[in-house]
Amino acid sequence: MPKLNWLVSFIACAGISSVSLPVRSQAVLPYIPKLDSKKLELQGLQLQQDAVQLIQFQQYELALPSAELATQLAPNNYEAWFVLGSLYIQQEQVDDGIKVLEKAETLAPNQEGILFSLGSAYFQKGNYQAAREKLEAGLKIKRNSPQALFDLGNTYLKLAEPDKAIDSYEQAFAQEKTFWPALNNVGLVEYEKGEQENAIAKWQTVIQVDGEQAEPQLALAVALFSQGEVEKGIELGKAALAIDNRYGDIQFLKENLWGERLIEDTQEFLNTPEMQEIVSNYQKQP
Repeated sequence: MPKLNWLVSFIACAGISSVSLPVRSQAVLPYIPKLDSKKLELQGLQLQQDAVQLIQFQQYELALPSAELATQLAPNNYEAWFVLGSLYIQQEQVDDGIKVLEKAETLAPNQEGILFSLGSAYFQKGNYQAAREKLEAGLKIKRNSPQALFDLGNTYLKLAEPDKAIDSYEQAFAQEKTFWPALNNVGLVEYEKGEQENAIAKWQTVIQVDGEQAEPQLALAVALFSQGEVEKGIELGKAALAIDNRYGDIQFLKENLWGERLIEDTQEFLNTPEMQEIVSNYQKQP
């Protein structure tokens, strides 16, 4: 019973060995023990650290009760709220996550990690303007953040600002040369702009950086197929789906920001007999 355990922790922290319950009577007020707020806060910070350690081992469900209690014991500590908000987002409780992260922001308005997390959460909710504001604000504080630059690029893309998206992606890749998703998305944007050769060059570079990723391989396969290199396209497409067959699902591609032009060419590509056989086989699998 978690509530009982939390109460036990409260009492132990306050140094209370026993609590006598008063006789029930309208004339008698319940006895409220005097708690040591400093000790409670220290316990809250310890619970926060416990939650962080569990997060590092991806034990999110176990971390959540500790993180929740930490915010109650140390309500003025922004890190406690930040950890809890991040956990909610991880557990796909985005509304709760935003609410808690906004609380953290009120305690530490210039903490870039909170702003980046809020920007990502707003993006998930489809509030792209709010996402942009938080991400840009965070990057003013800490420019060296490939993930935040990548998230901002995705946000610009959703706000129909492709040139800004490319610039943000390229900055992310420049800061971290193994961060292939940024360069991959430059290819996505350039393909939509009709710059197929540039897009192909980007995806080829991504494959050189990390040849075990399905997305750039499938995108390159579609681009080559659309240019008449049918056999090479089919070969790459089969290899891509062998890595991750989710990329054979058009809805999944849309969720990964594939644009209308590339989606249209991908549908044609996947409708070939060779690729239809591959996709059908994966769909039959449990």
